[in-house]
Amino acid sequence: MGQGQSRSRNVLVVPQANQALDQLKYEVAQELGIQIPQDGYYGYMATRDTGAIGGHITRRLVQIAEQQLAGQAGFNR
Repeated sequence: MGQGQSRSRNVLVVPQANQALDQLKYEVAQELGIQIPQDGYYGYMATRDTGAIGGHITRRLVQIAEQQLAGQAGFNR
């Protein structure tokens, strides 16, 4: 596996979302004060740090989805 390549087997439903998810990852990491490795290799990062980033990303995505659903519900009335 080369540098910067992901071992994830998850397939994005919308491939164009990959860039937005990467941007979100960097924003969350910055907010938490966690430095993401420039070479893309996460093997030296603490599991706690990577888990914190993932958990905050999930919370943010759920929040965004809830806001969008609430907005759509308002149009159906």
